[in-house]
This record gives sequence, structure tokens and C-alpha cells, in this order.
Amino acid sequence: MKTRIENVTLLTMDADFNVYEKGSVTFDGDTITAINDSTTAVDKVIDGKGGILIPGMVNTHCHMGMVPFRGLGDDCPDRLRRFLFPLESAAMTEKLVYLSSQYAAAEMMLGGVTQVFDMYFYEDAVAQAMVKMNMRGTLAETILDFAHCNSDKPYGGLEYSDWFIAKWKNANPLITPAIAPHATNTNSADALKRAQAIAEKHDVLISTHVSEMDYEMDYFRKEYNMTPVEFLDSIGLLTDRLLAVHCIHTTENDVKLFKEKGVRVAHCVGSNTKAGKGVMPLREMLAQDVTVSLGTDGASSGNTIDLITQLGMVTRAHKTANHDRGAFTAREILALATIGGAKALGTDSITGSIEVGKKADLVLIETDSVNMFPMYDAYSAIVYSANPSNVDSVWINGVQTVKNKKLTVADLKEIRDELDKEMITFRKLAAEQTDKIL
Repeated sequence: MKTRIENVTLLTMDADFNVYEKGSVTFDGDTITAINDSTTAVDKVIDGKGGILIPGMVNTHCHMGMVPFRGLGDDCPDRLRRFLFPLESAAMTEKLVYLSSQYAAAEMMLGGVTQVFDMYFYEDAVAQAMVKMNMRGTLAETILDFAHCNSDKPYGGLEYSDWFIAKWKNANPLITPAIAPHATNTNSADALKRAQAIAEKHDVLISTHVSEMDYEMDYFRKEYNMTPVEFLDSIGLLTDRLLAVHCIHTTENDVKLFKEKGVRVAHCVGSNTKAGKGVMPLREMLAQDVTVSLGTDGASSGNTIDLITQLGMVTRAHKTANHDRGAFTAREILALATIGGAKALGTDSITGSIEVGKKADLVLIETDSVNMFPMYDAYSAIVYSANPSNVDSVWINGVQTVKNKKLTVADLKEIRDELDKEMITFRKLAAEQTDKIL
């Protein structure tokens, strides 16, 4: 079916950053066929009512299964090892991950995210949830050096990943499998190399947390006289298939290595600053033309998993860190969330910008709400004024998943109620775990 969305401020996010006032976009099925063409006959016309139409935003780092953890131990020091890992092992199940992933997909779509990189457990269940919700995802099983909810032995995620990637590669246009050793300090050099071999075998991305923790930096400095980035380079993991996450403590040499090797970066400013870990050297990375994108982390780490919330955080954190109000323009920041994310996931040939031939992953942001008036610059309105509630409509692969601020592909209340019921045991164990750390 041919559909035209018209009467919008169109931010294409293409190479020339073309903007069209009172613009329009036409798509046929899942593919964009025309821009600013009001003459071609279509089956359906949608009035954008003066809103802003942008490409779907791309969240390049999330743990969708962690919605049940939202609000738990938020102010607990060393929360990962003292709270999260133990509770995951005790309470997380495949069904809980499936329902949580549905809920996470709903939350992201309602906030204008159309594509996500997920790193968690039971990724086969995550893939099924994504297909049901009609959301685009790059999905990767977490690999750890200890047994956990989805593995009765250390590094069980390696075997699972090999199976999962083979099952889902080219199986569904919305799903792209990948592999995800958890971090430089939670995987041995051998495990990291085995993960890289699986990634090369299947020609998929590999993603890991890098240079995130103070103790991680101290360990590699003491044991190898290297940074974690330099260590990854020494064992052959620093390649153009690596999506490095966080990268808070990267050095000038690390950034140069990222540029030389073609490494992509997922910047998670919300979770980084909430945990007091520091601010990634974004200006230096962009100056070196490193591909940088935005991630939310999980609902446990960043609490919200929409990218509109992250946009304002990025600008404020980095303008402050650089003591420079003009350090980053709103257009540059929105680019990180759209075309930057698509480049990071290797899908920029089909997503990330509004261009003829690309997939119809589109987000309409309304400008009627009180916080959106007046609007002098559409980029600034999105980055500095908008919030997720301003997302009016979303299309993913040509399918409208959000209409008039409501989910169309599923009943949000039903998803929430089912997740709520499944969390009964989780809540009991979470309370016990909370008592232990207080």
C-alpha cells in the first residue's frame, strides 16, 4: 500500500542534512519511494499537522530483559556485583525476559526508537518478542565467566551464540543476530577470541563493555600495562565489527586506535552519569571521525530506555565537561541518535535517514503540546524541548506501530499486566537481595 505523510517539517538526516518545511514522504509497503512529491497517487494520506518527521531513532545499547530491575538499588555502590548479578542468577527466567522485552519494545517505540542493539540472556526469546512487536533489532547473547540464569557453566553463552546466530541470520528482516562478551574484565582473553571467531564465522557484529569501570582500568594497567582498548587490540578484537560500549575512560591513544581500526562506539551518557562513572570524550572521538551512537543501557542502569531523554543529557553533560556552550549543535546530537546509530549497527544502507530506497522507519513528533511552542528550529525543539510523550506516530518497516501516541501492534496494558504477574517471585527475591546489601 502506498502511503504519504505530509504537512511536516522533514528532517532527513541525509548526508546534506536536507530539511523540508511543509514536506512529505511517500512509502510503498516497507520502502520510501518519494520525498516532497504530492503528485503521485497514493492509497492513504496522513496529515502530519505541522509536526516534525525524523528517521526512527536507533538505541545501540540496551538490556531489554532488565525492565523488572528498574528502580532497584539505584544508589547502591558497586551495584553490578553486589546486587544485579546475584539477582539475575536467582530470579531471571526465559519467560520473564520475553515479557520484559515486549514491554521494553513498547516503551522504546512510544519514545521514537525503531531499532535497538540488545545484549542480555535468552536472546531467542528476545527475538520472538521483537518479531511479535514488529521492532527492528540486533540481538546478542551475553557471555560471562561464571554460570548464570541461562548457562550452568562459565562461558556457556559462546555455544548459545553460535546456535542463536545460525538460527536467526537471514530468518526475519527485522532481526539481526550478533554476539556479546559482557566486558573486558568478565571474559578471559581466550573467551574474547572465541567470541571473535564466532563473529567472523557468521559475519556479525561483536559488542562488549569497554573502559567503563575504575577497577577495570586499574586491573589492565597493573596486569598488562595497557588500557582495556589496547588490550583488545593486542588480541585482535579491535576491528570494524566491534561495537564498543561506554568507553568512558578512553585515552587519546585509545581514540586513535578506534579510528584506525574502524571501531564503532555506543555512548550511554544517562547510565554513565547516574553511576558517577565519568563522561566519555565525545568531542575527541567526533574530531577523529569515530562512528559514535547513543545507547540507553538497561532500565536498571538508566531507568528510561527512550533516546529523546538521552539527547538532552548528552548536550548538557558534554557542554559542561568541555565548558563550552557551543560544543555540540542540536543537529549533531540528533545525528548520533539516527544515522549515527544506523552506521554503528551497519544498517545505514537501509535505516538512519529518510531517503528514497531506504526502509520506512519513521517517527512523527507533534508540536501542539505546551512544551513545543514556539518552534524556531526543529533540531533544537527535539533535543532541548521534546520528551517521549511528544511522539505521535511511529512506523517500522512500513508498519505503523504507534498512532496518536498509542501502541497499535499490541495492548500495552495486557503486556504490563502479564509482566506484573510474572514478577511475583522476582519481587520476593529482590526484597531478600535488598535486605542483604542494606
